[in-house]
Order: sequence, then C-alpha cells, then structure tokens
Amino acid sequence: MKFKYLICLLLSVLVFGALASFQTEKKPFKKPNILFVISDDQSFGHTSFAGSTFIKTPGFDRIASEGVYFKNCYAGSPGCAPSRSALITGRYPWQNEQSGQHASSWMKKYVPFVDELKANGYVTGRTGKGVSPFQYARSSADSLWRKTDAAGEPHSSIKYDQDTLSLPTKSMSALNYFENFKYFVENVGNEEPFFFWFGASEPHRAYEKGSWKRFGKKLVDVKVPEFLPDTEEIRGDLLDYAVEIEWFDSHLQKMIVYLEEIGELENTIVIVTSDNGMPFPKAKANSFEYGVHVPLAIRYPKKFKAGRIIDDRIGFVDFAPTLLELTATELKTMMPISGKSFRNILESDQEGTVDKTRNYSFVGRERHSSSRYQNLGYPQRAVFSEEYALIWNMKPERWPAGAPQKYDSKDTTALLPMYGLDEGGTYITDAAFTDVDDCPTKTYLIENMETDSIVRYFDYSYGKRPEFELYDIKQDPYCLNNLSGVSELQTIELNLKKTLLEELRKSKDPRIVGPDKEIFDSYKRYSRIRKFPKPL
Repeated sequence: MKFKYLICLLLSVLVFGALASFQTEKKPFKKPNILFVISDDQSFGHTSFAGSTFIKTPGFDRIASEGVYFKNCYAGSPGCAPSRSALITGRYPWQNEQSGQHASSWMKKYVPFVDELKANGYVTGRTGKGVSPFQYARSSADSLWRKTDAAGEPHSSIKYDQDTLSLPTKSMSALNYFENFKYFVENVGNEEPFFFWFGASEPHRAYEKGSWKRFGKKLVDVKVPEFLPDTEEIRGDLLDYAVEIEWFDSHLQKMIVYLEEIGELENTIVIVTSDNGMPFPKAKANSFEYGVHVPLAIRYPKKFKAGRIIDDRIGFVDFAPTLLELTATELKTMMPISGKSFRNILESDQEGTVDKTRNYSFVGRERHSSSRYQNLGYPQRAVFSEEYALIWNMKPERWPAGAPQKYDSKDTTALLPMYGLDEGGTYITDAAFTDVDDCPTKTYLIENMETDSIVRYFDYSYGKRPEFELYDIKQDPYCLNNLSGVSELQTIELNLKKTLLEELRKSKDPRIVGPDKEIFDSYKRYSRIRKFPKPL
C-alpha cells in the first residue's frame, strides 16, 4: 500500500509539474496586426461590391465579402485633412483647432491613436499619404508642433521607375505601396504586432486624360451621378477616376495575398475606407452624400463573422475608440474622444441594424483650399440620419465652391475674367471656383454654363445656397431636391436641427459656443494662397 501511495504521489507531482511548466511557458495571446487602408477621394458607391458598373475592386470586394461591409460610413469632413484629423484623434475637426483644418499646423497635444498603439507594443509605420496636408515641426522654433506625421513613420522609399511602363498612367504616384509594406513587415516588424497605414494618393486629382482607353473601359458602362450632365466628356473623366481607384485596389490585393503567404492574414484586422468623396463638382468639399459618404469594409475572421452587411451609421470619430478597444490599448495621452466604439457591431452575429443607439453621423467643414477673399472658408455642419441629411451653411452669403473671380497668380494686380472664361469662352486654369479641383468635368460645366441643358448643373455645383438644406437621402442620394421649409417635414427638420445643435454644443464647437466664433478663419494656411477681390 505504501508503495502504491508513493507511486500515486510521484505521478501527481509529475502531472502538476508538467501543467505548471506548460502554464509558465505558454505564450501570451498575440494582439492582432492592423492594416489600415485609405484611398484619397472615393465615394461610397464606387466599388464593385457596392454595385459599380465601371469600377472593379476585387481587393475591396474580398475584404467586404470575407468580413463586414458598412453601408453607412461618413467621413469627418468632405476634405482630406480635417477628415483624417477626426479619424486619427476620435474628435470632430472643429474640436482640434488648427489641427482639424486644411493645410494648417499639427499641434503636439492632438495625439493620434497610433501613438497609443505604439505605447502598447505595436510597431507602427505607413506608406504614402498620411494625415495631411498639415505642417509638421520644421525646427525647434515649432516647439508646439508634432515632428512626425500623425499616421506614423514613413516607409516610402521604394518607387517605380517613371521612365518605364511600370505605372499605368503618368498622373499616379510613383510609390510602390506594396513593396514598401512588404519591406516594413520583413525588416521592421519582428515579433511584435504591427499597425500599418497604407494611404494611397489615388484617386486624387490630377488624372491623365483619356487613360481609360488603354484599359478596355467603355463609356457605355459608366453611371453618371445625377448632379452631373451625362456627356461623353464627363463619362471619360469618370473612367479616368476608375482607373485610379483600380490601381489603389491592386496594391491592396497584393498586400492581402502577401499576408496570406506569410501566415499573418488571419491575425490581421484589415480596414479599407476613403477620406472623403470623389473629386468632382458637388462632391468633394461639399457635405452632400457624394462628398462625405465613403466605403468601409473590415475583415478579421477570428472575431468578426464574415459576409455581413451593416446599416448602422459609423463616423470617422468612431475609428479611434474601436481600435483602442480591439487591441486592449489604454487611452493615456490622447485628448478626450467624442466617438463611440463599434466593436459591439463587429463582434455581433447580426446584420442590418445592430446598435439602435447609432441614429446619426455628424460632419463639418471650414476652409478647404484658398478660395475666397482673405482666405475665408465656407463653414458647414451636417447631420445624417437613416433617411435624411440636414446641412447648415453657416455663411450662406459666401460662394460654396469658391469665388467666381480671382487675381492672376503671375500678376496679382491683374483681375482675371468672371468665371475664369477668356474672350473665346475657354476656361483659364485655376481661375475660378477653386474649392473644386480643376478637371474636365469642372471645365465643361463652366464653359457650357449658359446652355439651357447645362445651367442647372452649373448651379448645383457653383451657385450660392440657402442657410439650411434638407434631403431625403434614400429617395434623393444625389441631394438635388432641397426639402428645407416643406411644411409636411417641419417636425423632421426641427428634430434634426435640435440634434445637430445639441452635438455641436456637447462637443464645444467654437462656431456655437465661442468665445471667438470666427477663429477658424484666423488659422494660418501653409499651402498656396490665392488672391481674390473683396466681395461687393
């Protein structure tokens, strides 16, 4: 009996010892990698997953079909810098002072979530466009400014040879986004989880006109948004836009395949979106659907049930709290966040509407480019519900797309003609409405502004607007029929105004609570300044 007891005791010691050893040697759970992918100027419907007839995006489609697709993601602003500011800080652009405004300075105190991830053991980096355009610290004199881009350290040294045919068009960035990502993973990441920001320059203007002809694209396939005239010139411009999106998507595809090959795809949260809408009149730099409603797909099969389509409204301020929560990262140095995590939606099994508290998204803009007298902006605040968009044009006396006349950049004493049209009726480059990127579509609208069939499209894009605009975005996604003031919708309009005002007060928007309600127009712009005549 003693012998059997000793044997049992010895076996127990060995078993418990082995278990203790296993528990000691067991590695901690590896945090997920994050590949954050953001294009530059792409509207919500312009992926093949969303049904586009002229744009093919197999990379995005794979993330959407194997992950979670969000039908209602709204950027922080219809312009890149303020929108990216909201995304990276979890705060509305109007909360970030000059660090929420286009081409101004980035202050140290507006810490991005990337820094918090880095403090939590993540290796961080980026390729391409980061959080910009902003002026970062140039010397010790800029002591209050951040030194490095808020999206992380750059890895953008690998480029295509522009003298060869390796780039599909002359207008695209020479950066080899994929090879820079691959270099980062193989030479920087080591064993730590990574956060990598892939910021494409595409489909930002300018485009190589007619590039679509080399890629087998057809004018007949294009669906022209109803706020633009349906002409061959504009269809061709949209196809050039499509070529740029497809180039961006091709690098995403390569990154997905590479992660799969090295066994990291299943442990990587892949997020694909865009910073604002398409660079066409009445889209980018406007708080309409095609200016702020952007694509969003997220894949992480370990935790997120695949193949779901979500109706909940997601705002850019919601990204930071979501990623901090998913990575168990404490908020230590960031300013207070206004957004709300949507981790509960990602980890749900449901489709459609998951979180019934997500009833609204809020966006805003101030100055986009230098487009008015004394560099003034066009302040807007907007709220989007399931059915309606309410836009508040806070300075309706100003031109929404920029002034219709400016001084010559080469001779600032010479005033260019009205609407930038020379004596022959030809548009002069960069001569009017400069909040809209120069492009064939812009030129077409201006040169044909007096044509009976075009005048209404000209007004959609360039005409002055009332203080309030209300649109039924389910029936009118192109935002053509302003319903503000319609008696049957009075209750809906009043409720949306109340909701918007409450959020602006809660977030301490200077335009509402002061003390200086015009402070946004005082922030210095570090990009090009144009000269305009004083309004009459």
